[in-house]
Amino acid sequence: MKQIKSGVTAAKGFQAAAAQAQIKYKNRTDMALVYSETPAVCAGTFTKNIVKASPVIWDMKIIQENETAQAVVLNSGIANAATGTLGDELNEKMAQFIADGLDLDKKAVLTASTGVIGMQLKEDKLKRGAECLVPVLSNSLEAGSSAAEAIMTTDTYPKECAVEFTLDGKTARIGGMAKGSGMIHPDMATMLCVITTDVSISKEMLSKAVSADVQDSFNMISVDRDMSTNDSVLVLANGAAGNKMIIKEDKEYMEFCKALSMVTVTLAKSLAADGEGATKLLEVKTEHAKTKGEARRLSKSIITSNLVKTAVYGSDANWGRILCAVGYAPGNFNTDNVDVLLSSAAGNVTVCEGSFAVEFDEELAAKVLGEDEIIISINLHDGMADAQAYGCDLTYGYVKINGMYRT
Repeated sequence: MKQIKSGVTAAKGFQAAAAQAQIKYKNRTDMALVYSETPAVCAGTFTKNIVKASPVIWDMKIIQENETAQAVVLNSGIANAATGTLGDELNEKMAQFIADGLDLDKKAVLTASTGVIGMQLKEDKLKRGAECLVPVLSNSLEAGSSAAEAIMTTDTYPKECAVEFTLDGKTARIGGMAKGSGMIHPDMATMLCVITTDVSISKEMLSKAVSADVQDSFNMISVDRDMSTNDSVLVLANGAAGNKMIIKEDKEYMEFCKALSMVTVTLAKSLAADGEGATKLLEVKTEHAKTKGEARRLSKSIITSNLVKTAVYGSDANWGRILCAVGYAPGNFNTDNVDVLLSSAAGNVTVCEGSFAVEFDEELAAKVLGEDEIIISINLHDGMADAQAYGCDLTYGYVKINGMYRT
């Protein structure tokens, strides 16, 4: 199993495209299309925000009622959330325009939107975008990268990942693209992710794999504790690799899950690292907890603490804030023997042992926290479970970006 340089066009039988529709932005691409040359088994996970965008409602219905889909069309700039019946109609038209161009039923087209909540899309721009997308579909690496770039909003770079591995002696691939920089606190599954694979797998097993995977990937990231109305992870599997169909939790299924995790965790960390205004990627590891759920809750509690995030920004080893975030996490666990270790390329420094202060080199701690990627490790000495969460520091840049986001 190896990571390769590619994205949604890595797997056999998948194409992608990008176009300038001027949805909200000018002089840049803002619509993307991912297309499977044959019907593909589909699965997805979505935001738990009660206020759901029109494309989320559309996709949930399609995935629940249909075995396959064949395309995903995405727009950036306008979220198509809180837009009422008209928003639903425009979302359906976006699917229909693509379906017309590809000679598909509109229910074979999944949709996704990201951007400002409450603004209405324009039918003429959606139609123009669709007419531009279909003719330039390609299976090239560049086409996949262009699609990943087209769905960005405040992202500073496109997020892509692909993995190549073997099933039944057949070469298989999983590729994906994602966007998200602010309003990032998924519980699904403004983050969007499209994953493509040529693995032959049943809808039941694909859905099971995706639902389990997001618990340790996208659901373990946070930038600002704001859960979007649009969070969507959409997965298409067209079976072009030619492996024996995966229909149960066997060795091949586990290998597929391992490859899927490699893609989703890489994308999740990219989203966290590119948080609005962020200067550092922050990873929190909770070790030796009683249960997996407990470890997840503790890691997430620390990664979402604004006081921890600002201390990381200032390279201040204020470990009391970390212990505080452990203490208010949901659940009932032992806080009498907690160790806290800070790590980065600059070294390691223990700042707390047994829930008490220890002497440490403040200068070294500042250097450790001054790196671009930092790990906070929490050891509870209370079990065998562990979990990781991914986030970023909180900076003046975040306030500046979000103070003017709509205007």
